[in-house]
Amino acid sequence: MDDLRFEPVRGDVGLRDWQYVHNLIIPTDPLSLDEIRERAGRNRLEVAYLGDSLVGCSTVRPPADGTATVIARVLPAYRRQGIGARLFAHTLAYARSLGAGVIETVVLESNGDGLRFAEAQGFVEKERYLLPGDTVPYVDLRLP
Repeated sequence: MDDLRFEPVRGDVGLRDWQYVHNLIIPTDPLSLDEIRERAGRNRLEVAYLGDSLVGCSTVRPPADGTATVIARVLPAYRRQGIGARLFAHTLAYARSLGAGVIETVVLESNGDGLRFAEAQGFVEKERYLLPGDTVPYVDLRLP
């Protein structure tokens, strides 16, 4: 898997690829390209490719009061191949380089694979919450 690469979201192709992965994995909160552009101004958004194939995306929310949020998403067809672990390690290293002392993540409750992955990385559940109008909760998790 030496041809796995991570690219910061730049331009329309990166935005659309990030949008595709996000909206597939988080169908309860689809984002428009304008919403993603706004997020890219606050957070580090990246897309992951295996060769020429889009396999995932990530978000790093910079530390606030020492706590950063890292989110790694892998398309279902590419799970259980080590891609998520490498994507997570990449995003975690970036968050730590920004001075994060505490790392959190957030997973949609209906994403069982994502919850199991986060727990396998050592995250523990902190809280569950519903956004206004939603019916599926989000799960906030933290590395102890």
